[in-house]
Amino acid sequence: MLDNSIKEITDNIKNMVSKTQLDIMADANAKLIHLYYNIGKTISDNFKWGNKFVDTLALELKISFPSLKGFSARNLNYMKAFYEEYKDKDEFLHLGAKIPWKHNLKLIEKVKDFKIRKWYMERCIIEGWSKSILIYQIDTDLYTRQVKSIKHNNFEITLKQNSDLADNLMKDSYVFDLIELNNDYKEKELENKMLDRLKNVLLELGTGFSFVGN
Repeated sequence: MLDNSIKEITDNIKNMVSKTQLDIMADANAKLIHLYYNIGKTISDNFKWGNKFVDTLALELKISFPSLKGFSARNLNYMKAFYEEYKDKDEFLHLGAKIPWKHNLKLIEKVKDFKIRKWYMERCIIEGWSKSILIYQIDTDLYTRQVKSIKHNNFEITLKQNSDLADNLMKDSYVFDLIELNNDYKEKELENKMLDRLKNVLLELGTGFSFVGN
């Protein structure tokens, strides 16, 4: 086979793998958002018991799912707020299922006008914003600037496969917590063992070295 033919075939396969990975994570994210919405509904419907109910629920979930971090009392209250915000707004729930949980929380916190919030949600999906970029765009009032003067760009083309949003989905700790990946993830165990030995390695290297992050 010619070299260029092999490259074309392998590139196509790599693209298929990447797309499938993203599709799987997008589906997992959507299921997570709907789970949080339904939990939020249950909490809202039973909130006559107040914060004690939320604290008790958080404790019960911690006992049943000790490795999960997404069911703290604080996050359960966020789920309640998420449900109450969108309980009569299917369109917003549909858009919210396409972006990570923390994006949704920031939008609820920072953008009170639903028309403007919808615009930012759609921009997140189309342009692939990370959470930090989303916050920056809100803080600098991109909505007003864009609506008054439509800016043409190539985000849909350049970010379609490699957007920050896709990267956020692939690394969302809430999604991975939900599937309890760490229980049987041997590579993670290997990494932890290596980090345990890192202190000794740095001591052997001598001065001028430090551990910044893994």
